[in-house]
Amino acid sequence: MVILSLKRATTLGFVVLTVAVLGAAAACSGSSTSRGRLKVVATTIQVGALTREVAGPDADVKTLIGPGIDPHDFEAGASDLRAIGDATIVFRNGLGLDDWLDRIISSGGGKAKTVTVTDGIQLRTIGGHPDPHVWQDPVNDKVMVQNIATALAKADPAHAADYNANARKYEAKLDSVDTQVREIIDTIPPANRKMVTDHDAFGYFIQRYGLTYIGAVIPSTSTQAESSAKDIAALEDLIRREHVKAIFSEETANPKVSNQIARDTGAKVVDTLYGDSLGKPGSGADTVDGMILDNARTIAEALK
Repeated sequence: MVILSLKRATTLGFVVLTVAVLGAAAACSGSSTSRGRLKVVATTIQVGALTREVAGPDADVKTLIGPGIDPHDFEAGASDLRAIGDATIVFRNGLGLDDWLDRIISSGGGKAKTVTVTDGIQLRTIGGHPDPHVWQDPVNDKVMVQNIATALAKADPAHAADYNANARKYEAKLDSVDTQVREIIDTIPPANRKMVTDHDAFGYFIQRYGLTYIGAVIPSTSTQAESSAKDIAALEDLIRREHVKAIFSEETANPKVSNQIARDTGAKVVDTLYGDSLGKPGSGADTVDGMILDNARTIAEALK
């Protein structure tokens, strides 16, 4: 497979390859609702999981960023470009997480309608920039589900009732998850409800469930940022002063620096949280609701 780096490709080369691939997809695909199923693309694994819950059997959903892949460092391949060219709708997270999509759409054309599913969410900001990790709060997920259902119903009116029913059913599940997570977090002694993470990806979860954010190994919402020696020293001082029990590293992250901080401070490293990704199929964390519950249990166990 030909791999195209959206960060490093030359502008001319990117445009030529994108046009060629999307053009071929348009020529070969025929109707994007062939066999009565809407063709949908989701940029991130979280958006893809929510879309599948709403779409049910009435749409073909392809997710570009799969499990275990850091969306901050995603590189699109030729098959991804073909899928976009063949789609009726492309659902995106927005908020800077999947800006590479803009270059694909503008360079290659294509007829897909692009929908930002995070529209309407009350955002937290860091350094003047929106935090894109909205899926860590079930209330935000409900907004995304409704945006997805609205777009699917408009594109495929014949199945609008099914899309809306699926959305209501999943919103009820998210409400149940919200209640369960509160019960799980309540088992942590109040003095221990302090979180240090490898990057600032859990702010919405922390805010929703009354935890205290102490700091991050990478003080940014992106894994592409780096910590200075001064940043790490300051974080270690905070961990000692606040008696933080654990440093939470995501399963997609390199825990090397977290392990060093743990050795210096006596905290333990927990490297199984899902921040920028979901779990693999069958893991129980391969849905957004399952991921949130899995994280809550992991956090509670580490901080008790």
